[in-house]
Amino acid sequence: MLKAAEGERIYPYIVVSLLSGIRTEETRALRWEHVHLDSGPGDVPHLDVWRSVRSSGDTKTPKSRRSLQLPHVAVEALRNQEQQQHKDRLIAGAAWQENGLVFASSVGTPMDAHNVRRAFRSVCARAEIGKDWTPRELRHTFVSLMSETGMPVEEIARLVGHSSTTVTETVYRHELRPVIRSGADAMDRLFPAPTPQEHPG
Repeated sequence: MLKAAEGERIYPYIVVSLLSGIRTEETRALRWEHVHLDSGPGDVPHLDVWRSVRSSGDTKTPKSRRSLQLPHVAVEALRNQEQQQHKDRLIAGAAWQENGLVFASSVGTPMDAHNVRRAFRSVCARAEIGKDWTPRELRHTFVSLMSETGMPVEEIARLVGHSSTTVTETVYRHELRPVIRSGADAMDRLFPAPTPQEHPG
């Protein structure tokens, strides 16, 4: 999917959604003032998930307000998005409407959910993974990837802004690993398997 999206306007949107697990309504409401790409002493590149496109403008729940460190690929995608938006601003001229949004139309207005969905499905079709996917699948994929690494469900719930692990397990159960591996993984580190002995042939 990421390969198929390269060069498309929606590429940074997909990267940030997939690599951070934030909700589609949080991605569309993300403002530049809440994106911190330059890390200083004791700080790391991160974004503050403090808003959504809900009528109240707030996130879904109080625990949905969170600050997330950004992976390197997402930082690079957001730097490219800054450059693209600067070009858009110059081209639009007087037609530009400044809203401070990270992901906006070519004239600065909020992105329409329908247009985002259409662009996303076009990328999915090009990636040959099907045409019926929606942007919210990126969040499910994030949970799948985190679970695949063996991350505890409690930490996954914190990352995606769930108020408890119950929501994570109920809604995303098919993405979570059914086998608890932490005990065996810890014991394997304490008691590594013996190196196979070579038998003279």
